[in-house]
Amino acid sequence: MTEIADDKDDVPGTPESARHGAGIGLLSERSLHAALKEYLRRPGDALEVKLGRYVIDLVRDDLLIEIQTRHLYALRPKLRRLLDDGRRIHLIHPLPAERWIVREDAAGRAISRRKSPRHAAVHDIFTELVRLPDLAAHPNLTLEVLLIQEEQVWRDDGQGSWRRGHWSLVDRRLLGVASSRVFAAPGDFLALLPPGLPDPFSNADLAAALPCAPALAGKATYALRGMGLLVLTGKQGKSNLYSRLSGIDPQTNVG
Repeated sequence: MTEIADDKDDVPGTPESARHGAGIGLLSERSLHAALKEYLRRPGDALEVKLGRYVIDLVRDDLLIEIQTRHLYALRPKLRRLLDDGRRIHLIHPLPAERWIVREDAAGRAISRRKSPRHAAVHDIFTELVRLPDLAAHPNLTLEVLLIQEEQVWRDDGQGSWRRGHWSLVDRRLLGVASSRVFAAPGDFLALLPPGLPDPFSNADLAAALPCAPALAGKATYALRGMGLLVLTGKQGKSNLYSRLSGIDPQTNVG
């Protein structure tokens, strides 16, 4: 499971409208976003392209490439507007397969570095998809999940989340990309369901098979139902039972 931190991608106190002004995104974005942009960039790509009221991270011919390192739902209005305008969008979202925590004192001096015991798997993307299943299934939207190695920098300034003992998360740094997985068709999402699931299956069955926490299994079935890929077929005691929608073949594109 992914280690959760509650800070947004944006620099604290900086609204996205300011961050996405002409060239301003390059000044105030965090290290992870900037590094992923360089990792994904190909010759001929245009960076920070103004498109109406929005600025696009990368434009490759007629394809718009957006990088969102946290909270995909924050992009919902932007994605909806661009998709409604007939734009093709490739959405990039990183998940930390490995994470190191760097602690700094209030002056920004590093005092320790440790590896987090928590790590993400591809199926953790359901934590994000639960908030925008309708957009995830849009034919003009593809989603690429990058499993990365990263550093999180925590600073002992007394202003951060209580979950981190009031240490602030001041940066995320890309150390490497382990693998990627592209979701371009309905079957790609169904392929996240492990083989051997009974038909129908419950959230408990899914949690045991992945394996994952029951809460994540519930988000997975909710998101897949929202995409029109699962149907509710009945109950077993108090548990809902689900079946894959017939006629959709699971398929996987692995990069």
